[in-house]
Amino acid sequence: MAPALRKPIRRPVEGDWISGVAIGAGGARRYRLYRPPGVALREKLPLLVMLHGCGQDANAFADSTRMNRIAKQQRFLVLYPEQDRLSNVRGCWNWYETQNGRARAEVGLIMKAIDQVCLLYGADRERIAVAGLSAGGSMAALLATHDPGRFKAVIMHSGIPPGTASSTASAVQAMHGRRGTAPLLTTPADMMKSWPPLMVIHGGRDDVVAASNGEAAVRIWADAAQAKAGARRSLQRGKRYPMNVTDFSRGRNVIATYVEIGGLAHAWSGGAKGEPYSDALGPDASRLAWGFAARQFAKAKG
Repeated sequence: MAPALRKPIRRPVEGDWISGVAIGAGGARRYRLYRPPGVALREKLPLLVMLHGCGQDANAFADSTRMNRIAKQQRFLVLYPEQDRLSNVRGCWNWYETQNGRARAEVGLIMKAIDQVCLLYGADRERIAVAGLSAGGSMAALLATHDPGRFKAVIMHSGIPPGTASSTASAVQAMHGRRGTAPLLTTPADMMKSWPPLMVIHGGRDDVVAASNGEAAVRIWADAAQAKAGARRSLQRGKRYPMNVTDFSRGRNVIATYVEIGGLAHAWSGGAKGEPYSDALGPDASRLAWGFAARQFAKAKG
């Protein structure tokens, strides 16, 4: 995604909009944290990590997705790590720079931010999920493969799965659907025990990141667990774009869910009207993402 001009920042949803900095071997990254009002001392809330796309920052992504509104209603924390423009001039997470170690360094910084929020602001370490858009979606999936036991769910919106690119050139090829994706290096037993379920949301009109990447992501998750595809469900709410939803399951466990949105281009589905990289006519990806994560959190609590 190309850089976009930022509109004036909207007033934040009622609650706390906290600034922070995570520091590690890979340098430093700023972040924003949304905390809903009325959090009691020692109260542990679930944490959803939101990774923005290129041309965005924490404020822009919060405005576009309106995830803070849902967090206020459902009482969870939202962490928005922010890419440094010195590390990527367009503000993209360097998910593909696996050969030179930059991707791993950025994974480490995001994990530092998560640890800091758990320590300082009472995030529940047993209820953490990660979601992202485009480059942020690709980084979310990479984060989950780096330390799968830390996350209960991962949501990749319009992204590229791990193992598809390892350099800038191969990332461009992957964006156009011209790269194969390596299988996940895990056993079915480990996949069932410690890996987070994956939800992929992708638009059929996406001309920036080919939809074949979304299909590849759910396939490598499903294949690693020997999961089978269920019947495809067609859903539509009001005048929003229709979506096709397919669950890949092993027994009663959903390993991956693929949400195909035919009318959607390269934008956050159901996002705020008038925001860059946001399509208000799509199904509400923020509620889809939170619903998917919340179901996994409920299993963890049970």
